[in-house]
Amino acid sequence: MPVLRVIMIGDVVGEPGLGILEKLLPGLKKKHSADAVIVNGENAAGGFGLSAETLDRILAAGADVVTGGNHVWEKREFWPVLDAVRDPRPVIRPANYPGGTRRPLVPPLPGRGFLPLEINGFPLLVINLQGRELLSSVDCPFDCFDRIFDEQTGPGQAGGPAGPRAVIVDFHAEASEEKEALAYYLDGRASLVAGTHTHVQTADERILPRGTGYITDLGMTGAVNGVIGMDAKICINRARTQVAYRMECAAGGRGNCAVQGIAAEIDGESGKTLSITRIQERL
Repeated sequence: MPVLRVIMIGDVVGEPGLGILEKLLPGLKKKHSADAVIVNGENAAGGFGLSAETLDRILAAGADVVTGGNHVWEKREFWPVLDAVRDPRPVIRPANYPGGTRRPLVPPLPGRGFLPLEINGFPLLVINLQGRELLSSVDCPFDCFDRIFDEQTGPGQAGGPAGPRAVIVDFHAEASEEKEALAYYLDGRASLVAGTHTHVQTADERILPRGTGYITDLGMTGAVNGVIGMDAKICINRARTQVAYRMECAAGGRGNCAVQGIAAEIDGESGKTLSITRIQERL
């Protein structure tokens, strides 16, 4: 029985996150015999957004696909990289922004929200979605998944002859309720649904009744001696004064950084998850 082994890594936060990813991801790939690695990189450039340089570092560390979130738009100079037609890099952003739909009066946004690819002869579809609770009012992630899934696979279950054997979703969202609701809505169609954005790894990894692997949040990759990867003093001042001081990444250093995420095994015939395990790795 063919099995696809996948690693998903939580939000890479600034230089501490990039540094620890470069040190530990090669070993994690070997440890879990990973065929595919998906990394959320939306906070890689100084804690906010992506740049061409940080994207290249994540890919060189061993990522096959880099996903985004609400901060992926921070660096305007990065937009042409998202939109590259010639020699495009495997980076995607949330598919359900209004400018990403077929609305004639809405200016088109750069980039793509999903990526079909083949890993070791294994057809795979990676989809990036963003939540609406406590975030910007983007298009419905439920409807957006339906549209992409039907276009890429035809109506029905993943693993059918017309579509990919595995469908993996990075759901960048704030509310746990919304993340769980989407996961149950996709159960049996998506192989894996992993939440990102909160930078706090949850302990609820499991396989849903119809075979979809799920975790509410992958966590983050970066400095763990701060507040969601950011300098604790600045975050305290923001909370106490309600003034939006510019946040800065917390200091890195040996023992102060971690790579967080999951490792999963997906059945090559049915597209269902066979196992899912949390990753929490430090030097």
